[in-house]
Amino acid sequence: MSTRKKVLAEIAPAGAIRAAVNMSNAALVRWDDQAGALVGPSARIGRKIAEQLDCGLSLIQYGSAADILAAADRGEWDIAFIASDASRADRFSFSPPYMSVKATYMVREASAFRTVGDLDLEGVQIASARSAAYTKQLERTLEKATVSHTDSPAAAIDLLVGSQCDAAAGLTEFLVQTSERISGFRLVEGAFSEIPQTIAVHRRSTHASAFFADFVRGLNGTAAGDGDLAGDGEENLP
Repeated sequence: MSTRKKVLAEIAPAGAIRAAVNMSNAALVRWDDQAGALVGPSARIGRKIAEQLDCGLSLIQYGSAADILAAADRGEWDIAFIASDASRADRFSFSPPYMSVKATYMVREASAFRTVGDLDLEGVQIASARSAAYTKQLERTLEKATVSHTDSPAAAIDLLVGSQCDAAAGLTEFLVQTSERISGFRLVEGAFSEIPQTIAVHRRSTHASAFFADFVRGLNGTAAGDGDLAGDGEENLP
């Protein structure tokens, strides 16, 4: 059996790859009304994978990384565009990063906090989604401030809006969009984390894991891998 057929047997047994994408970060994937399709790095890379393997593709939208992980137990997807995390290595194999995204804080407009470092003080409460990769990084780096876990990035914003915390942690692109929707809030300067974004497969998919490792290394050796992945045009495909 050829390598391609072995990969397809693992991640596209019905002839199409079911690829999970995280809609909470528009820097990775978003719906474009004009195009009538999902656009962004995750969507474009998914289409490139299907093209290279000569198979179909179904992009399955989820509201958060937590939703993607929960869906894995239900067998809803074959590959997923999620952050790498050593604590998940017993369940998934991760490709090398195809790009990184930053995480920061949103605070009330009148807050005295101006930079990321300003918030690491005794008594400061930071709301953050418990299953997010950036939350784990946040907990490792904070020395004095404490983290209040929420079920989702949106729930962290709700705590901030309800004056139940001092800041909400989240991916920068998501927080920028949120601050544009609701008045009275802003982002602080800087980032507390850069989260590597990868292609994950179930641990049993050993041939697919090797394929994606090589595939992403190929991406990173092209102009797209060096920065053009953030664009929206399909012409930027490597």
